[in-house]
Amino acid sequence: MKVVLPDNSELELPDGATGLDAARAIGPKLADDAVLVRSNGRVQDLRLPLEAGRPIQILTTRDKDDPDALAVLRHSSAHLLAEAVRRLYPGVKVAIGPAIENGFYYDFEFPEPIGEEDLPRIEEEIRRELKDGREWTREEVSADEARKRFEAEGEPYKVELVGTAEGPISFYTQGDFTDLCRGPHLQNSKPIKAIKLTSLAGAYWRGDEKNTQLTRIYGTAFYSQADLDAYLERLEEARRRDHRKLGQQLDLFHLAENSPGSPFWHPKGMVIWNELEDLRRRENAKRGYVEVKTPLLYDVDTYITSGHYENYEENMFFVKGHGDEKLMALKPMNCPGHMLLFGSRRRSYRELPLRYAESSTLHRDERGGTLHGLLRVRHVTQDDAHVFVMEEQIQEEIHGMVEYARYLYDLFGLTAHAELSTRPDKRLGTDEQWDRAEAALEAALKRHEIDYVVSPGEGTFYGPKIDLHMMDSLGRSWQMGTIQLDYQMPTRFGLTFSGADNSDHDPVVIHRALLGSLERFTGILIEHYAGAFPFWLAPVQIRIIPVGEDHREAARTLKEKLGDHRVEVDERDETVGKRIRDAEVEKIPYVIVYGDKESDEALAVRKRGGEQSTLSLDRLRVEISEVATL
Repeated sequence: MKVVLPDNSELELPDGATGLDAARAIGPKLADDAVLVRSNGRVQDLRLPLEAGRPIQILTTRDKDDPDALAVLRHSSAHLLAEAVRRLYPGVKVAIGPAIENGFYYDFEFPEPIGEEDLPRIEEEIRRELKDGREWTREEVSADEARKRFEAEGEPYKVELVGTAEGPISFYTQGDFTDLCRGPHLQNSKPIKAIKLTSLAGAYWRGDEKNTQLTRIYGTAFYSQADLDAYLERLEEARRRDHRKLGQQLDLFHLAENSPGSPFWHPKGMVIWNELEDLRRRENAKRGYVEVKTPLLYDVDTYITSGHYENYEENMFFVKGHGDEKLMALKPMNCPGHMLLFGSRRRSYRELPLRYAESSTLHRDERGGTLHGLLRVRHVTQDDAHVFVMEEQIQEEIHGMVEYARYLYDLFGLTAHAELSTRPDKRLGTDEQWDRAEAALEAALKRHEIDYVVSPGEGTFYGPKIDLHMMDSLGRSWQMGTIQLDYQMPTRFGLTFSGADNSDHDPVVIHRALLGSLERFTGILIEHYAGAFPFWLAPVQIRIIPVGEDHREAARTLKEKLGDHRVEVDERDETVGKRIRDAEVEKIPYVIVYGDKESDEALAVRKRGGEQSTLSLDRLRVEISEVATL
């Protein structure tokens, strides 16, 4: 048989040849370094037979930054972790251990609890395995054979996995550990040059809080120690920027068990919130959006009509009133309300596009184990909009939304890339409608020359979507904005408009949120800026520190003269040095120390970061004006 190489040349191989056979045919060095095969766009274990006529790419240790090459390294490392834990903790039950974005994890049920202090011991055992060397062998077995083996070993989680496995059942063995696994895995452990166990967490079996809570051990692995060291430095910097820590340090918000997943915003946090809201309203108005407000509670029939009850019910909060009132639900999205608003009277084609915008409180029943500061909450506020259009208006409207998104992200120094999510298996509408919707979104991305990947099956139940992902100052990617094209919901609500021909036509609706959840976006900004917000967004822009009691009145007068900005006077009975250090911790953009020598003609100004200068009040105003607005 023949396979096609990346340079489009053909390689002749015996029937049934594997990826490793292909590597050996090209050269022994390639075979030694090979870690994975990419065949016809999919990753494949080196041990599996290749398909005749298909293009293949053999990944090696030189592809150390390739996500697929890293994933196979980390998946193999997860198995080394499981082997080490089984050896160190007799009686432990093993569950699952996949590779994830920045590393891997494995879930265990330990006979006795373990803590972070146990990780170095486990890591040392993995290093011993690496020193001894490991090779991975693969075998396929019947479901019955797999079940009997795991029952004999007392591994209930593996027995359950066998019962739900699809397709061939395969085992991978290294050392004295055999695991149920689809793969792929490395040939041997030689490519694993650097490994680190990073943390412990609780995790419910299969993510269901009704199941047993397991212990999840997280780790990461790289093809070089230098790459691991760089990653750990980034991790330490991420901890320093953690929005939960900075949120308290800067007095922005707090979270409490009284209302899990629902932030309590402090006055300084509300300054940031209101600045973002002002930005949203101002830019929406420039682009022809009209502000609306719709109810928080709807009867369940509304969500049956929209399709949310069938497709989103497990994430909704339900409310039952007194007497014979219908079962109600807190809205998880604004779209049903906007459909009812559009349908409240007869519409004309002259009104389209009709752009409804609403920044409203939403509630989503996120499971307790998934909540994470501002980044994963139950109380959600989106910069939401629903735009009702005619078919021929779709392209220009999406074009405007992409331009709008670019403007917003550039304000914050965030780099965007996109993901086009296409039709899921469980969906509404016809294939013809989905074809049109997907083609329209893809055309918009190409028109703007935006880098994007296609995520098959990840669209919403009512339409495909463009998800906008942002890269922050640490190089981390965050999913924020979304643009969704929907032919279904207007039809389900019976919405029509009168066309130029005086006949009724069906509108199309574009759902869009560009900042996404304001809670999540604020959390991202806190970490992106490490709490050092640009002047226009800073909760306190200027702090004046009077040197002594005699200088307090002059400091208050100066505050009045700078009244167009957010100014505080720190009159505490602390030393000047202590008050300056506190301002640095709070990341105040400008600090003015006011003593005997200071006046409107000579102010002692200290910028965030330590730069000091003497400026007149007029000169300070000019300098601040350059950074005070967007």
